[in-house]
Amino acid sequence: GPFSGPKRTLREAVGTAAAAKGEERRAPQPPKHREREQLNSPAMALLMEPGTEPLTESEQADLAGIAAIKESAAREFKEQGNQFVRMGRKHYAEAVSCYTKAIAQMEPLTSLDAAAAADASVLFANRAHVNLLLGNHRRALDDAEQAIALSPSSVKAYYRAVKAALALDLLPDAASFCRRGLEQDPANEELKKLLSQVDAKLSEQERQRAKVAQAIAAAKDLAASVEKRGVKLGEPAYQELTGVKKPKLDEQGVLHWPVLLLYPEVMSSDFIEDFPETDTFSPHLDMYNSPPLPWDENHAYTRYTIELYYQGGFGKPLSKSERLRYLLEGTVDSKSLPDGLLDGEDEENDTSQSSTIVLSAEGSSKWIKVKEGKTLQEVLQDKDFIIPAIPVFFVVSRKTTFYRDFNAGNWSLP
Repeated sequence: GPFSGPKRTLREAVGTAAAAKGEERRAPQPPKHREREQLNSPAMALLMEPGTEPLTESEQADLAGIAAIKESAAREFKEQGNQFVRMGRKHYAEAVSCYTKAIAQMEPLTSLDAAAAADASVLFANRAHVNLLLGNHRRALDDAEQAIALSPSSVKAYYRAVKAALALDLLPDAASFCRRGLEQDPANEELKKLLSQVDAKLSEQERQRAKVAQAIAAAKDLAASVEKRGVKLGEPAYQELTGVKKPKLDEQGVLHWPVLLLYPEVMSSDFIEDFPETDTFSPHLDMYNSPPLPWDENHAYTRYTIELYYQGGFGKPLSKSERLRYLLEGTVDSKSLPDGLLDGEDEENDTSQSSTIVLSAEGSSKWIKVKEGKTLQEVLQDKDFIIPAIPVFFVVSRKTTFYRDFNAGNWSLP
């Protein structure tokens, strides 16, 4: 509500107090006496350092008057703030402004007695409430903490601190505020409910941390295994066909690769989910003894007419940090990864990049035939093979005209 009675500035109030004591303007006096007069003035009482003992009863009266005026102004600003809150969201900013002005009347906060500190605590708690309503969670938390510091028994302040800390995902802080609030009011149902929510979130957070730690450890083991073999992982090239696929390391330390087979003549594909690195190609090609492929009307693609090739010199090997990031992709939310996880990953020697090959212009890569008797690991270790995330091989048939064009270098990826 509005101020009751005529409004006066602090300067006017002080001037009135001075006039009431009948002080009159005096003629100029020597500097020593002038200095004494200034020291005894109401204005000087206002400017005195906190904790300084007043020199006269007059100064004590001045200070009491000033304190009363400031206390009255603080109450008035507080009531105005409360009224703005009741008026709805459009007036929340004005409420914050009023509470801020009320707090300013009570400064310095360190010099408040217990009763005044409790009043100031209410102001901070009120401002925290409005900041919560506005979504200013950091400001709300700061205000709630100040309210608690001024009045450690303020249950409302603890409640608002919990709400703000929850919104900021500061779960340990939220739990601490809950417990401290319940120490003041053990039967408080709202704080009990909040503590239950916080504990549930903390448990879930711990489960997620364990999951992330497990995923990181597995990815690092996998990255180390890839690096140890000297194979080169490059950027994914065919994820639209395979999705995010990665090798797996079994208990015996064998890498199992997903392998993509492309048929360039018809732009079709097949997928081998699990190709152990210790396997040769021959048993995996025996599937071509089965009924012909759906699109192979001429039965050109048979076990003994097909050949496999890979594109040598295509792409650029990933750095250690890029490789680890790729191996983590799809396992956990990237936002949940700890800060600095990849820092320093590229500083050490990276044997997988000892022969960096980049496709810099059309035709700079080459088609390299795969020998069926070789293991997958032996083929992947070829110096020209940069794996586009997963091994990719091109299947052609000697019985087709396309084969001649392919071998003559007259075909390239679209």
